[in-house]
Amino acid sequence: MRTDNRKHARFPSRLRCWCESENITLYAKIANLSEGGLFLQTHTPLALGRRTLLRLSSGEVREVMAEATVVWSRPQRQDKGPPGMGLKFEVLDSGALALLRRIISEEQRGTTFGN
Repeated sequence: MRTDNRKHARFPSRLRCWCESENITLYAKIANLSEGGLFLQTHTPLALGRRTLLRLSSGEVREVMAEATVVWSRPQRQDKGPPGMGLKFEVLDSGALALLRRIISEEQRGTTFGN
């Protein structure tokens, strides 16, 4: 039996974000989001340990930029869910964290729209 060691609650998301790493740029759907990271749906997940720059926003909140690391990936669709990668936020200053919390709050209320 697997235990869940997450520090932050995850919330479903309808947003998309930019994910940049070295010479690769992805624009993909965020399946779920938390203060600690997100799951990005993609058929081309990056390698474990890869550092990325994420840029996301909602209709009401200006863009949040965060450095993140790929902590797990699912390269193909499985019973557990769609292909993609789990990204952990590494550098998120207090201003970015406040914006992220607003985005999460909007997602919970259903007031965001995909960008």
